[in-house]
Amino acid sequence: MSTATPSLAAPWTALTAEAVAGLLGPADARWWLSGGAALDRWLGTPIRPRENIDVSTLPSDLDAVLQALPAGWSAWVPDGDGLVPYAELAEDAAPQPVLVHDDDAGSWVLRINVEDGAPRAWVYRRDARLQLPWDRAVLDLDGIPTGAPEVQLVWKCFSPRPEDDADKDAVLPHLSEEARAWWERTLLTVHPHSSWTIPVRSPMFPARASWNRPQR
Repeated sequence: MSTATPSLAAPWTALTAEAVAGLLGPADARWWLSGGAALDRWLGTPIRPRENIDVSTLPSDLDAVLQALPAGWSAWVPDGDGLVPYAELAEDAAPQPVLVHDDDAGSWVLRINVEDGAPRAWVYRRDARLQLPWDRAVLDLDGIPTGAPEVQLVWKCFSPRPEDDADKDAVLPHLSEEARAWWERTLLTVHPHSSWTIPVRSPMFPARASWNRPQR
């Protein structure tokens, strides 16, 4: 690992989905494309330019994922306005997310989100009531494990930004009736205060910006 701490403001040279699969495919770990990368891959076309690329894994698999990365890449965890080397974290730490830096190139290449799950089911980290069998939560798209689009939209609905609205508007028309119905039920149950619930509850009324505020 590099001895120099990179800057959070360093540029991104995000990996492609295929490059991620080439690196992590041989690892003895559960991982999958998530966030915008998952939505773009499922849709078959980029929705919008994206600075970074996300993958997700489980706490028990995180070390195996990191060990699959090449020499010269280092793993860091945001801590306030700074960064802490992943290798220096306490054993009981819960890093979220882990950022991977290409030390030779001086750029960030990958963001790893740590999610919850059990042997037979994915579990929503924000609300353990929400669970899905793994083959529903993570799809195999041409050999690359990819988070199901309706699940990625649940992650984005808590406090959506304009770019999240763009992702939703691009993906929703292509969801199956079953997937969209699941997403709407989940939205109303798990994040009822999201602005995205307003057209679900009352299609005639626009969303209020105040509903985007995190609920305490």
